[in-house]
Amino acid sequence: MKIAVRRLPHAEGLPLPSYATEGAAGFDLLAAVTTPLVIAPGQRALVPTGLEMALPAGHELQVRPRSGLALKHGIILPNSPGTIDEDYRGEVQVIILNTGDTAFTVERGMRIAQGVLAPVTRAGWEEVDSLPQTHRGAGGFGSTGH
Repeated sequence: MKIAVRRLPHAEGLPLPSYATEGAAGFDLLAAVTTPLVIAPGQRALVPTGLEMALPAGHELQVRPRSGLALKHGIILPNSPGTIDEDYRGEVQVIILNTGDTAFTVERGMRIAQGVLAPVTRAGWEEVDSLPQTHRGAGGFGSTGH
């Protein structure tokens, strides 16, 4: 499957998204910052990728954190997974939150997140007077005992 990608001027010279290994589910999204971006502890920033995409019908792009950045620096994506809808044509950008105790610098070309292309199932909604019963019923948080 091929995805149409438009590179914006601030992404000139950066590689297109790619999978790091043959079996990788996610592909790298790179920071298209023109100057280093410092994110202080407890702060968040919107980081551009410099890419616009035309996703295939019936798919979304899930934007997910990179485990290495989370473990080593406390860098997370607060709305993870972020969803890029198939009809969105603007620049893909990544919200980064620094939960670490030191400032984190986003450099040009840094792998800041990963994208996973996923099929979307759409549903219709039907209001009913009652729902089928289950063993769990209305038991919520922690109700299964595990």
